[in-house]
Amino acid sequence: MQKNSALKANVLTAPLTRLLDQMAAHGAARFYVKRLAPNDNSKNQVYLGGGFGALNIIPHGPVESDDSSRAGSVRDRAKAMVRFFWLDDDGLSPAPDAQLILYPKYPEVRMSGFLRGAERAPNVLMKSRDEGRVLFFGICPDGRVLGHVVASDDPIARAFDAAAPGLDATGIFLDLEKLRHGGTDPKEALLAALRRIHAKGWIASQKMGRAGVPEPYSARNGGGYTLEAELGISPNGYADPDFMGWEVKQYGVSDFTSYRAKSPVTLMTPEPTGGLYRDEGVAAFLHRYGYADKSGKVDRINFGGIYAASRDFHPETGLMLRLAGYDAATGKIIDLDGGIVLLDQEDNVAASWGFRGIISHWNRKHAKAVYVPSLMQFPPPEYSYGAAVQLCEGTDVLLFLAAVSAGSVYYDPGIKIEDAGTARPVIKRRSQFRVRHDGLSALYRGSEIVLIK
Repeated sequence: MQKNSALKANVLTAPLTRLLDQMAAHGAARFYVKRLAPNDNSKNQVYLGGGFGALNIIPHGPVESDDSSRAGSVRDRAKAMVRFFWLDDDGLSPAPDAQLILYPKYPEVRMSGFLRGAERAPNVLMKSRDEGRVLFFGICPDGRVLGHVVASDDPIARAFDAAAPGLDATGIFLDLEKLRHGGTDPKEALLAALRRIHAKGWIASQKMGRAGVPEPYSARNGGGYTLEAELGISPNGYADPDFMGWEVKQYGVSDFTSYRAKSPVTLMTPEPTGGLYRDEGVAAFLHRYGYADKSGKVDRINFGGIYAASRDFHPETGLMLRLAGYDAATGKIIDLDGGIVLLDQEDNVAASWGFRGIISHWNRKHAKAVYVPSLMQFPPPEYSYGAAVQLCEGTDVLLFLAAVSAGSVYYDPGIKIEDAGTARPVIKRRSQFRVRHDGLSALYRGSEIVLIK
């Protein structure tokens, strides 16, 4: 009976499976679908969800100002180009003006420009208000986005109707990963793989080679590489490690009882985009706000410390961190020209990170991530992976900003200049935003600890 049911399900979803195969043949590796509302058309744009979470699903270019005006007033929004292609029976047709529009006021993300300049675009369907239209997205590791839309009476739409009840939601999208893998649940497959790896105990340090074969790895940073090799993840040069749509992150812990993380999680490492740091250079920044090396190294100036929005001026550097153009009460960006700023006691901006750049950095994170604890022993280097893994889903740069505002995400720099008084000073930069491991869950819509024993 079960065999007959599976056969019937396969027949029902076959048209959709063929579409996904076609997308995959053109390079797509992840697949999403949105049932279009009447307002989802070329006139009103296609709604991709509240918040900015869609930016972690749809690859896009740099976030830029939208300086166009309407009725005499400049629009308070930003945009990001998308390398979008319509897929039909003749192959791919580029839509050169496709872009994401970010509305901080609401906040929400929409897609527009998907018909302009596209020779084989589905104009009739995307200009209409017909109920039941379905838009499919194929996401390629190289950043291209493939699109295909069908009417409600199309066999592919009916196949989607049959498959939809069993699919997982990611924001306003349904994730087609399970269908792509013949009904295998990606989360269950991930947990099964991690359970197998946990059961192996100590594993020799390794790194997946370019030929797809694990190779011994002797450096002390092999925890992530060894886990990726065990999961069969090959480096692709485009994206972070990915197992069936899940970003895989490992972190060192002190033991498998308390699972206490050895170090905070580094979230991103962007260089400042404004302030004295940018205007006059790193050396000028260090000479003004840095301090002499505490270990006594001659002619060396350091800039370190912890800077959080919940803290006052740092005693060594005289700087404090704040958010400009962000309303903590509503969790909204109210001025896109604002950002994270380091201020001195005269209210001068020593360094800043504009919102547009922060959004661009944050969208490199996957919508789904698993954090796996590990222990290391040596020599030779070996790793063991714990049974309590953390699954996190649905991230959004607005959650990141809320955590910065609350002080749980903080700036933890390590910048220095050696031979500062010579004609050839040596500058080393490290700007990083970090969070304690127990603060990670605030950066996702959903988070759970799963025991895989």
